[in-house]
Parts: sequence; C-alpha cells; structure tokens
Amino acid sequence: MTAADGAPFALDEFLQVADRIAERIKAGEFGEGGRLPSAPQLCEHYGAGAGVIRHARQELKLRGLIVIVPGKGAFTA
Repeated sequence: MTAADGAPFALDEFLQVADRIAERIKAGEFGEGGRLPSAPQLCEHYGAGAGVIRHARQELKLRGLIVIVPGKGAFTA
C-alpha cells in the first residue's frame, strides 16, 4: 500500500490519520453531530488509501468520537 505520492505507508498510518481527524473533531471543526467529509474526500485530503481511511474511521468509532451511519456517512458523536 502506498500514499498518493508513492511513498509507503507505515503500519500505523491509520492511527496517525485517526489522530489528525480526532484533533479536528475536538477543535469543533465539524460541530456537534456534524458530518465528516466523505471517505473519498478524506483519502484526497490525507493522501491515504481507502483502507487506511476505513481503519481510521473505525478507530474513531472505537474511541467514541464518531458514529457511522451506513449509507449516510460518519458524524461526530
């Protein structure tokens, strides 16, 4: 798996992405109950693959920071 620039991802890349998104959530960027950008938008923003974003969102869900609604998206908890 590689980043958009071709550099290899570290094994914990999804944790790094999750931490960055968590910082944005805690800063209030999305508002309470606000919708996060779509997975493709997050891929583009972080230069990460879909698998990294999927794992990052699951990590945020486990942390209690987001709620994932199938077919609707991810929202701040």
